Amino acid sequence: MKKKARIFIVGALIFILGFSFYFKDGIFWDYIGINVSLPFTKTLNIPTNLSDHDQNKNGTPDQLDIVLTARKEVEQRTPYKSVYYDGGYPPDSEGVCTDVVWRGLMGAGINLKDLMDQDIAENTKLYPRVGGAPDPNIDFRRVPNQSVFFERFAQSLTTEVIKGNLDNLEQWQAGDIVVFLGGDFDHVGIVSDKRTKDGIPYIIHNTYPFASEIKLTSFKSPITGHFRWKF
Repeated sequence: MKKKARIFIVGALIFILGFSFYFKDGIFWDYIGINVSLPFTKTLNIPTNLSDHDQNKNGTPDQLDIVLTARKEVEQRTPYKSVYYDGGYPPDSEGVCTDVVWRGLMGAGINLKDLMDQDIAENTKLYPRVGGAPDPNIDFRRVPNQSVFFERFAQSLTTEVIKGNLDNLEQWQAGDIVVFLGGDFDHVGIVSDKRTKDGIPYIIHNTYPFASEIKLTSFKSPITGHFRWKF
């Protein structure tokens, strides 16, 4: 009986682990920091196309600065916590999805808050989550507002993800910003420098319970914006 029980438990564990692997493209493993690919997946080598621009003169291209800074959120498992703060900036120990974006850009010497606050003050009606009354304490942390700003000042790229299509996947490069609007919830993240064997990029983001790095194809919400900073 004990032997049968052990066999049942082992079988159940194998089923659970296998299910979690295939469910939503392996999202369970991504959340706990283990990036795995489906077995027998064909390797697709996607060219890396990065600008040489180095605004903060630290010897690292700005696009990688954005990724490496944003990844600190994943490494410290920054808890998802949505709170209004006087001064706008939350403490380093917490944040939401939009905080991953401005923190990442800050790593390349780009102060998103100052830039957005200025444009919102001058073009208030363009920003849907301002309501006609700009509030620098929160406006730059709203996904729809970030989306409008990037539409105005960044390069707009494809919102399609075509598996197995090298030309399409090559358009998704490290440091790009991805916006999801109109799905289960508004969301934003940064394209990682990591990919699956078949070329799907990972996204650095923060949603409950903490910041993580997961495959772009794991998101159910529609991609409504894909942007690259004009370095």
